Amino acid sequence: MTAVESLPVVVIGAGPVGLAAAAHLIEKGESPIVLEAGDSAATSVLSWGHVKLFSPWQYCVDDAAKRMLELTGWTVPSPDAYPTGRELAEAYLLPLASLPTIAKGLRTGAKVVSVTRFGLDKMKNNGRETAPFLLAVEYSDGREEQLMARAVIDASGTYTTPNPIGSSGIPAPGETRASSQILYRIPDVHGRDRTRYAGKKVVVVGSGHSAFNALIELTELAKEVPGTEVEWIVRRTDLSQIYGGETGDALPERGALGSQVKALVNLGQIQVHSGFRIAEVRPGIQLAAEDGRVVTADEVVATTGFRPDLKMLSELRLNLHPAVESPVALAEMIDPNFHSCGTVEPHGAVELSHPEPNFYIVGMKSYGRAPTFLMLTGYEQVRSIACRLTGDEEGARNTELVLPETGVCSGDGCCAPPPTRKTLKVLAGASCAPESGCC
Repeated sequence: MTAVESLPVVVIGAGPVGLAAAAHLIEKGESPIVLEAGDSAATSVLSWGHVKLFSPWQYCVDDAAKRMLELTGWTVPSPDAYPTGRELAEAYLLPLASLPTIAKGLRTGAKVVSVTRFGLDKMKNNGRETAPFLLAVEYSDGREEQLMARAVIDASGTYTTPNPIGSSGIPAPGETRASSQILYRIPDVHGRDRTRYAGKKVVVVGSGHSAFNALIELTELAKEVPGTEVEWIVRRTDLSQIYGGETGDALPERGALGSQVKALVNLGQIQVHSGFRIAEVRPGIQLAAEDGRVVTADEVVATTGFRPDLKMLSELRLNLHPAVESPVALAEMIDPNFHSCGTVEPHGAVELSHPEPNFYIVGMKSYGRAPTFLMLTGYEQVRSIACRLTGDEEGARNTELVLPETGVCSGDGCCAPPPTRKTLKVLAGASCAPESGCC
């Protein structure tokens, strides 16, 4: 074994997909190091803990993780029940992270600042493919470390980098200045965010299922607290398809959201501003559209999706699609202009490869700016990659995931296939396994 081969595989991120990666690597005989920027595993999931997933428990658990947990007597909680983010974390992810085989390699409060090749900047070629990776890590207690790895799996997600509300892909003029009155997530209006929105005029920006969740919660608050007003800004001019599959959705829990919002709009409880592209945020708060319309608000809830943070990877040679910002081989499968989360073709280590051997971006971050990520797709990604990194090429290649046309997405973006269609994996003997950033 060479010196590089003796180094660990490093996983960045201790969310659902990062922990699944660790579980698959451990089953393959590896001892991975998992670096989590938050103060515990599942930090991002806990931040949207009040949101219910659209997929039941049986589709939220990775197979390798399940096998490891079952050795301790753990069982899947009520397989047909729909967990909230907090329930997902407390009943599954935190117990998984606490298993000794995972816990010994888990480092929390560990922010990865950069990933590079040891002794080589981006321009250097000589020996690049065999050089170990070097990760610069900053810890919450002020310590700094440079960590060597033979392979890196980036499962850091996108939840901490939300899209702005400006129509041109960058913050609208005045948006940053008004950031204290703009929340870039689904508010917990029945918990920690109640006083922030009670009795206020709240404008929700965005047209996905996260927006639906926010609108429903805020209209419930409006019934309880007089003076609470709810308005909704969407860029689309045609709202005929905005409510999704409704009763025809593959999973009733998700379809019901669109039906509820449609009913609230028809009843006049939500005022809609369609074809509204935000060009400026003026003091007030006043949201000014490109066509001159102005909507005022006390608070703004931005549910406009997320994007990958690629700064820490600037010294690596990546093959990313110029628009989607996913691996090029994956981009054509997931481009939201052409695909739903149910039409994604099977993919694994091959499609997720970059010019840097043994470096992979997985989970929600692997989808770049596409909002159609599926939780079980992430689990299959890391199963394939664990096979590749441990010499099981047949297991790495044999990936097949058949998903429903409509997909099943959580309120904050993690998805899984419903029981109406079967997820198929062709493993040939291999050990096989949250429109926003939970997964």
